[in-house]
Amino acid sequence: MLCEVKSGTMPSGRRYTAAAFLFFAMISIFLASCAGINEEAANNERPKETRAIIEETYRIGVEDRLQINVWRNPELSVGVPVRPDGMISVPLIGDVQAGGNTPEQVAKMIRDRLAAYVRDPSVTVIVTDLKSGEYLSRVRITGAVRQPRSIPFRQGMTVLDAVLDAGGVNDFAAPNRTKLYRREKAKTQIMEVELGDILNKGRLGTNFTLSPGDVITIPERLF
Repeated sequence: MLCEVKSGTMPSGRRYTAAAFLFFAMISIFLASCAGINEEAANNERPKETRAIIEETYRIGVEDRLQINVWRNPELSVGVPVRPDGMISVPLIGDVQAGGNTPEQVAKMIRDRLAAYVRDPSVTVIVTDLKSGEYLSRVRITGAVRQPRSIPFRQGMTVLDAVLDAGGVNDFAAPNRTKLYRREKAKTQIMEVELGDILNKGRLGTNFTLSPGDVITIPERLF
């Protein structure tokens, strides 16, 4: 005797096909979501790397905002702006001179003064808003390029990256006499860059990795 399939009931084969389709569709959506999260995390990490490089030698300025953390003392951990006089206000110890100092120097000043009230205080200072240092993280490329530029620093950027961003060298350039100027503490380091060899021969020995504040200058030919 043949069994008649009632209206609205899906044959078992079709049910399995539909279930499999739904399963793979959900897996695809899940993987795409994970990829998006990973990409966002990577994008968020790059500015942190750049910030860490800058803050090694960064001098705090007016309108910067600092986050002061005192370990195991949340009542002393605050976010504060740097006032026009360069001072910040810290709970318990009052005003501290932040302007002109590095985050580590400010942390030491706070730590030394808190020692009168807190046993072995552990203090960290983080610059959360670099308002006074807007241009400290930029790289400049000047001279015989098609478009002299001041560009934001990116982790891993090289001399060649900056030159290409400036449109390449112009017809009057002397690329093998290129110089890279880097400020380190109170001195300026000058590095010779054989840009012509980089561009024309693929010799990357002088394709230096850049740092925040670097200046690349490409002179013109003498004739």
